[in-house]
Amino acid sequence: MTSYATAAVLTTLAEGEGGGNHESLSPYLTGGGALFALLLLLFITTRFNRDR
Repeated sequence: MTSYATAAVLTTLAEGEGGGNHESLSPYLTGGGALFALLLLLFITTRFNRDR
C-alpha cells in the first residue's frame, strides 16, 4: 500500500460520521481539567524540591 493510499484510508477513518466532534466534550471543561492537572503537578514538584 502506498503512502497516498494509506493517507486516504486514514482520512476516511478520521472523518467518520458527524465530523468527529462529540457533543458531550466541552472544550472549556477539557482545557480546565488539563490546566488543573498541570498546576497540580507543578505544585507537587515544587513541594518536593525543597533542598535549598
